Amino acid sequence: MATAGCLALRFSKGKVIFLVFVSLNVRFLCRAALRNDRPIIGVLSQELSRPNQSSYIAASYVKFLESAGARVVPVLINQSPEDYQKLFLSINGILLPGGGVSITSSGYKRAAEIFYRLALEANKMGDVFPVWGTCLGFEQLTYLTSGKVELSHTNTSSAALPLNFTEDAKRSRMFSGFPAELMAALASEPLTVNAHQFSLAMTTFQSDEALRNFYRVLSTNTDGSTEFVSTFEAYDYPVYGTQWHPEKNVFEWTKPFYPHSPSAVKTSFYMAEFFIGEARKSFHRFESKEEEDKALIYNYSPVYTGATSAFEQVYIF
Repeated sequence: MATAGCLALRFSKGKVIFLVFVSLNVRFLCRAALRNDRPIIGVLSQELSRPNQSSYIAASYVKFLESAGARVVPVLINQSPEDYQKLFLSINGILLPGGGVSITSSGYKRAAEIFYRLALEANKMGDVFPVWGTCLGFEQLTYLTSGKVELSHTNTSSAALPLNFTEDAKRSRMFSGFPAELMAALASEPLTVNAHQFSLAMTTFQSDEALRNFYRVLSTNTDGSTEFVSTFEAYDYPVYGTQWHPEKNVFEWTKPFYPHSPSAVKTSFYMAEFFIGEARKSFHRFESKEEEDKALIYNYSPVYTGATSAFEQVYIF
């Protein structure tokens, strides 16, 4: 007599169970197949005022993404919308890095806006394309979403802080895969690097309907007088932002307040792993291997700048 779970069940109920078993396994295999194990992330460059050199990318952002299994393509500023459209269809996500340029009028802003709009339209149609903003990139996302500069000056230019998690953090996509002990460390230890002079105050966020309806606040911080949003994710899109710098914990050493403890290093890895996990859901690709090879950041060499800047290494274009 056949036992439950056997493929030779004779009863009609058994046949149904068998069909469900097959169906579930087919769906599992399909979902497993729908994963891109060769993700490529674009990192946006920003203005650099040097003769014959127009933009740069800090190497720490590249290493941050590579640490979780991605390759990187530099997204240069001041390219045509057509060039950005073609690149958008070739990469699997974009990171808007920190820096010091205008979020309303720079080449960084113009490129970020094109990719942000393309990403929203693609995601509406089920074509996954994640967007990540760090520090300046976080601030850029607030402007692109609200259409207004909604930032307040804060005393946060050189501080490592613990995160004040909101209730939404517990059910967020971003933190769902973090170990409980790491979440506890993030809430109690100064593991997040803040290197910004402007922040999105919680009072501003709560009063701005566009921001409030688009983003779920996952953590806040304070400079002692102003509570500000430090981490958010969009409700309906794979759009994420941190006002703090997860990449610095592992790859930057120029400032004494940068944390390098085991928990700080794990924070960097889990943040990168989450974002690359989102990028693995994207199936954009270059038209040819030759075109892909030509676009990768491997074609450029980073320059050591640790003695003269906040970055250990930068790529200059």
